[in-house]
Amino acid sequence: MAGRRRKNTGASTGEGAAEAVLPADLELQDLYGAFAAHGLDDEDLDDAAVLVPPVKLPAERELAEQAKAVPMFGYALALARWSAPHREVDEFGDLVEADRAPAARLLGLAPAEGEVLEEAEVEALRAWSLACDLDLVELGTTAEGEHVAVPGPDLEPAEQGDPETVLELWLTAAGIVRELAVEADSVPEEGAGEAGAEEGEEGEEDEDALSEVEEARDEAAELLDEALQVLYETTAFAEPGNETVPLGVLAALLVVPEGEEPSEELLGDITDVMVALDPMLGDLAELGLLDYRPIDPELFDEEDGEEPGVVGEEPLDEEESARFGLVRLTPLGQYGIRQWLLEDGYDAPLVGDLAKGDAAELLRGVCESANVLPEEELRAWTADREPVAAARELLAAARGSDGYGPLRRMLGVSALNLLGPGAEPAAREVMDDPELGGAVRAWLTAQGATDVPVPDRAMALWTVVDTFAAQLLDNGGDAELLGELVADLPVNGDPAGWFGELWRVDHPYTADVLEAIGELHPDRALAKEARKAAFKARSRS
Repeated sequence: MAGRRRKNTGASTGEGAAEAVLPADLELQDLYGAFAAHGLDDEDLDDAAVLVPPVKLPAERELAEQAKAVPMFGYALALARWSAPHREVDEFGDLVEADRAPAARLLGLAPAEGEVLEEAEVEALRAWSLACDLDLVELGTTAEGEHVAVPGPDLEPAEQGDPETVLELWLTAAGIVRELAVEADSVPEEGAGEAGAEEGEEGEEDEDALSEVEEARDEAAELLDEALQVLYETTAFAEPGNETVPLGVLAALLVVPEGEEPSEELLGDITDVMVALDPMLGDLAELGLLDYRPIDPELFDEEDGEEPGVVGEEPLDEEESARFGLVRLTPLGQYGIRQWLLEDGYDAPLVGDLAKGDAAELLRGVCESANVLPEEELRAWTADREPVAAARELLAAARGSDGYGPLRRMLGVSALNLLGPGAEPAAREVMDDPELGGAVRAWLTAQGATDVPVPDRAMALWTVVDTFAAQLLDNGGDAELLGELVADLPVNGDPAGWFGELWRVDHPYTADVLEAIGELHPDRALAKEARKAAFKARSRS
């Protein structure tokens, strides 16, 4: 799946660095099933880990309130309460004819007096069916043989808003609707296979029809799952207020290979996907999983049998484009899809999951997790903490000569920025620390401090290597960004002398940093000196 680039992420290291996979600057397509960034071919896909972006979710109590506000879910609760102490049903568990109009009136689907339209009764029956499926009502038979329904044990806690009960019921309801949406999209066209039946091949025709239905159902389920995954991804990275996706864009993300322009054939495929998704997304919107504006039916020219043109040569204004469908994943939808991913065995993190432990657990988790938003985790951890104590804990956790050390120190200084000037006393305490001194002195100077001594030569060179190594780990060899960093190195007109000092720096990433400089520096003579220094550094080890 194609999509936007992740922010605030890094990539795996080169030779001599940590063996663990570091945060990766992945395309959204890499989050679900594309593994080019990991060097995997098709034969490796079954064994490869699938990365799911972290999302922010409201508290469960707030999500439960949103679920109870979904009309269809609320209808099911209301009808379950209405069944007390018991209510007569037919042998299939449906409402008897005499109760259908009163049920519609109870739900506000029909006026208190006068005729009740058939559509209102059908809607009431759908809500009753949902209540039965969720066991909000339980069916039984009396000693006299009368079929009755009574409220189920989950009704009372659901009415009282118990988050666990409400969300479990809502998730079950969403799964039911999801299955029904796929089933509805799998119904074969009327008249399919009639020729075979006319020739007396009814048995073969039945088998063929069943096979076609199963194949269509699998295709519809796969399409819907992929669409929901793309929505989950785009919502995870969208700025607040920008979560809405045009249906045509969603379909294009599912159809058009990344980096390619849609051909005439692909434009037709996009239209087909839009038409297939339209009713399924509409069904999911009924349970609050989505906010959905369906395709305007007037776009279909029924007389000419034309389908709506998705992408034309003339650009569309915002309102005209909206007629082709708009979809937004709700917080409930994020919750539901995340639960489905977890049930399928995926690691689907929440923003702030890594911020629940101490500073050492925070920095280790951010470094070692491939699907993480570091700044969000740091922000969650530093929120409401006393700045000096928090800064001391972070700086202590940032020490270490292991493969993740440079990245931990970079993250620690980033956290100081979030803590603000209040962290200054803790930073001053480690100005002479051989690992932290250079970074905290630079931070204090950036804060406006004028009494910070310049680090000695050994500390300055070690900090150069450590800082550059952190950028290598965090950005995974992003040539453009690293090129800018290389150009700013303080060589001071004496590359041979400067690199002659740098290769002697006792740092686990010295050789890697020198090799990167040698590959990226635009000055050929300077790059040659860096490569010579890298060779010396490797020879020393």
